[in-house]
Amino acid sequence: MAGNKREKIKMTPEEVAAYLAENFKVQVATVGKDGEPHLVTMFYTLYEGKIAFTTYKASQKVLNLRRNPTMTCLVEDGVENSELRGVALYGRGLVIEDPEPRSKVGMVVGSRMAGLPVPKLGEPIDPVIAEGIEQAIAKRVLVVMEPDRIVSWDHGKA
Repeated sequence: MAGNKREKIKMTPEEVAAYLAENFKVQVATVGKDGEPHLVTMFYTLYEGKIAFTTYKASQKVLNLRRNPTMTCLVEDGVENSELRGVALYGRGLVIEDPEPRSKVGMVVGSRMAGLPVPKLGEPIDPVIAEGIEQAIAKRVLVVMEPDRIVSWDHGKA
């Protein structure tokens, strides 16, 4: 019975992709040195269809990922039970030092965090704003979620 309800509220792969594209806040869990979960909320955008965000090179989540790449991401919304929707992604967090993809993701996320119009990934933005974002992300790395398993729910389907 429980498995049946689970199937009914599961999102299709297309619905998962659309849901992740329309959201921008993700809860990110990495594994701490003593095995405890390290949980933080981050602003993200999709990079090649995957959750991606920038963070300081020396941040706890990067230290954790360099030691153990296991990462879980949760994107969810809704207040009433009938509106609850979410996607949980289980897999690995890839730490990427390459400045080009970091910059593409940083422009989107940085614009959103600054309350500015949010460009599409790779779209040019005001050079003055771009320069400010580049300075802000110089000490950052890109983290991309490489999921092995995705679980989704949309209680509106029940």
